[in-house]
Amino acid sequence: MKVKRAFFIVLMVFPVLMANSSLMAASTIDIDHVRDKIVLNDQDFKIIDDFLADSVGAILKTRDFTSIAKLRTVILSRQKSNQDTQNQYKNQFSESAYKHISEGFELALILRPPERQTRVIINLLILIDGLQDLRLVGLAMEKLKDDNMAVRYWAVHSVTNTGILNQLNSDIQSNQKLAQEIIKQLKEIISSNSPEILALIARFAADLNIPQSNELLLRIADLRIERYADWTVKYELLDSIILKILDNKINTPSVSTTGMNNSDFARRFAQLYSFAIQRYIKGTNLNNTQKQHLITVLVETEEKCISKLLGQPQSVIRKAVEAKDTKALEAEHNRLLGSRENAGLLPTKLGFDYGTNDDGSKRTAPLPLPEQPL
Repeated sequence: MKVKRAFFIVLMVFPVLMANSSLMAASTIDIDHVRDKIVLNDQDFKIIDDFLADSVGAILKTRDFTSIAKLRTVILSRQKSNQDTQNQYKNQFSESAYKHISEGFELALILRPPERQTRVIINLLILIDGLQDLRLVGLAMEKLKDDNMAVRYWAVHSVTNTGILNQLNSDIQSNQKLAQEIIKQLKEIISSNSPEILALIARFAADLNIPQSNELLLRIADLRIERYADWTVKYELLDSIILKILDNKINTPSVSTTGMNNSDFARRFAQLYSFAIQRYIKGTNLNNTQKQHLITVLVETEEKCISKLLGQPQSVIRKAVEAKDTKALEAEHNRLLGSRENAGLLPTKLGFDYGTNDDGSKRTAPLPLPEQPL
């Protein structure tokens, strides 16, 4: 195992291997020669494999952040052949990257102190993120439940980045099993992750063309609604993203094997927006950052979503917030989203309700937000 051999070389010899630009240049001569060839032989394959082995091994040994960043740049810049039709190079590079990054994760577990172990794992995930290779997605998915939030973030980023998304969507038939597995695993971790990670997952699910991605989006919306209901929601700005995604889905034809339709998105949109408005009105103990985040959610959603859904510009919420007029804000909430007495403009136009009352009648109002705990 070449990475293991490289790892156990006495570190005093090359304490920061390849940090020096001349060493870096020397290490790429052979691989650059192979990149220029049209047809490869066994020796060329070995050069590619040696390049990945040495490069990943160097990431494990190097402690300097700048040097590691340079290493990743060198690897990424050699991912493709200079020959347009060179599939031999691409396939061997992918195969070797998988082998040696996989070994790198194993070796990282014996590094000490633990902070160094975490740093190496994160850098290997950042490398996977940059390579955007479907073959490597499985390695990143193994880290989705890591105890360290930074590791989790880069694991999620690695499986949801634009390059991976485009590949899954470009040939969804052949990649459907992988796409479904990604969604399945992401669904399992959403309740325990940070808002930043949820944003990555939501954007990915919004653009992935399989029915299961819509189910994941609804679960994310439900999770945020639940967090508002028990006053544990964090980073309200995330809901500006979620609401825009739900808004886009409302007028997009839905395809699902579970009977889901556009009303499901509209109902979540209205309830989540309602809770954001109610939190702003009832949240007497919110700090200034929380209030500013809520103002952004309220105003942006009115301008970019409500105006579009109703077919005309809306600005009452903005004016109410600017005037700090909570009564006007509550009245506009009821006009748009509904009250106990009357259905709102949005449910009426989009044809959805908020479920049923105990007597079987349709509810015309979103759920009320409980009072803020003392």
